[in-house]
Amino acid sequence: MSAEGNVHLLVEGGVASVTFDRPEARNAMTWAMYERLRAVCEQLRADASVRVVRFQGAGGEAFVAGTDIAQFQSFTTGEDGVQYERQIDATIALVASLPMPTVAVVQGWCIGGGLAIASACDFRIATPGAKFGVPIARTLGNCLSIANVAGLVAAFGRPRVQRLLLLADLVGAGEAAACGYVVEVVAADGIDAAARKLCAKLASLAPVTQQVSKEALNRLLRNGLPEAEDLIRRTYGSADFREGVTAFMAKRPPAWQGR
Repeated sequence: MSAEGNVHLLVEGGVASVTFDRPEARNAMTWAMYERLRAVCEQLRADASVRVVRFQGAGGEAFVAGTDIAQFQSFTTGEDGVQYERQIDATIALVASLPMPTVAVVQGWCIGGGLAIASACDFRIATPGAKFGVPIARTLGNCLSIANVAGLVAAFGRPRVQRLLLLADLVGAGEAAACGYVVEVVAADGIDAAARKLCAKLASLAPVTQQVSKEALNRLLRNGLPEAEDLIRRTYGSADFREGVTAFMAKRPPAWQGR
């Protein structure tokens, strides 16, 4: 298996399965995996036979545990962060703009970039042990784009997103279901059957109605997003961000200085 991981696509009977495959790293996304995900989304957009798309992680321990932090070691300026967040936004936008319904099947960790991918899907089902979060305030000291924050607020509501971003809290499957983020919590041995059932129901409904409704919801979310790249430059250009990356790679707690 490549150390860079892979993103696999399988289409059967009108249902596309997209699998994030890097289980030895809890499916943490490399640049190559993001590039592959963008290519998969472009392929799916052009395939009229696909009625529903299912996203899942390999290995049973994680959906996607964020971006591989080792890759941030090459960042030297705030502009590196701006370019990175632009690429993330472009990738998430491709997932969100898929014309057919999408389902995230979450087992275990759904963190950072993984949470953004899951939140860009139309529906989420999860196992009882699933954990959702963006713990960057205690791990890396970076930030999210304004589009990413808006997507999380639309999915979770502002109070929970404040907990995710400012307190670095994790939300469990039960709480995620209670607030409507997860539509069903299913034991691990039944998650595949539940995903198949949900996908089959979605595939049986009116495609044009689904497509138009998705686009209407996406337009509401996109409307009026403010410019905020100055916030990204400040964060990724900070000494704290460099300390966060160094500390993570050294497996020690970061010593934040606020600069």
